[in-house]
Amino acid sequence: MLREVIHCRGHENVRATHRSTLEFTREDYLTPRGDCIICVSADKALRDLSEEFREALRRGAKLRIVIRAGDVEDEVIAYGSPELRLESPVSMVVRKSSYVDGRTLAIRADKSAKDIKRELVELLKSPETKVVVELIIEEEKV
Repeated sequence: MLREVIHCRGHENVRATHRSTLEFTREDYLTPRGDCIICVSADKALRDLSEEFREALRRGAKLRIVIRAGDVEDEVIAYGSPELRLESPVSMVVRKSSYVDGRTLAIRADKSAKDIKRELVELLKSPETKVVVELIIEEEKV
């Protein structure tokens, strides 16, 4: 099992209404237009993930993303791809589609920002909310 843990926080402008993506960012601000961003001030971006983790994603591994704030959590399942560049020093984007750019963490996700539990989204709207995001690769696709 490979695991990366990201710590971030909520923001008053979190809307989580985007239909095809969700994003974690190192930026400490968020405009109302950033409707895919679910937490800010992340302590990691794509470039900070271990090489072993990045290589597993490039082999197409299944990724489990657990988003937790307080005692509320939600889970997203997505997949890696040989096309992933994993180069952004600022953000991580999870996509329902198969589109890949330098900010893409994973593709073919089963949820986007709008699908995240609304109880969790309400917590993510507070700058006081501490968020833990676990990225877990349990077994690699062969």
